[in-house]
Amino acid sequence: MRIIAGKAGRIAIKVPSAVARPTTDFVRQALFSILGERVENARVLDLFSGSGALGLEALSRGATACTFVDEHRQAVKTVQENLAKARLDGGHAVKSEVAAFLKRDAGSYDLIFADPPYWKYHGDKDHITNLLKSGLLPPRLVPGGWLIAEVSSHQKSPETDDFTLVDRREYGSSAILIYHATAKT
Repeated sequence: MRIIAGKAGRIAIKVPSAVARPTTDFVRQALFSILGERVENARVLDLFSGSGALGLEALSRGATACTFVDEHRQAVKTVQENLAKARLDGGHAVKSEVAAFLKRDAGSYDLIFADPPYWKYHGDKDHITNLLKSGLLPPRLVPGGWLIAEVSSHQKSPETDDFTLVDRREYGSSAILIYHATAKT
């Protein structure tokens, strides 16, 4: 895996063994083409960060800050190593379960990435649906900000009163979901 573009473009990054399915270069390239100039000067939150590939790509393309959150120690260490290798400023890795982090965080973000393990079988934890319905994300997202989730292309797009799905793009076994916070009247 590598950072695709920007000031750290083409730098190879490590992927922790705990990450079974990192976001592919192809999917990241497509996603960042959709995001375009939204990344520049953005404050980013990378939930279930794994290797940090999404947040690293954002920092490389001009985001001013990225907080990486993962509950696995090995993932946090890998993100720190990848930040150092890519010489990217503005990144901070946090070892925490995502909901626990969101309950204590007071930050606001222009872009929130959520790429948890995919829901595959009945009984598996559906991280994205749980996250969307938790009520923890709307206070973290600035007006006009985007929540970008990655799910299996076989999974329906989760729905909630707090977010409106504005785009779904499928790339092989992955689907990118782009949400805006629903305006409250």
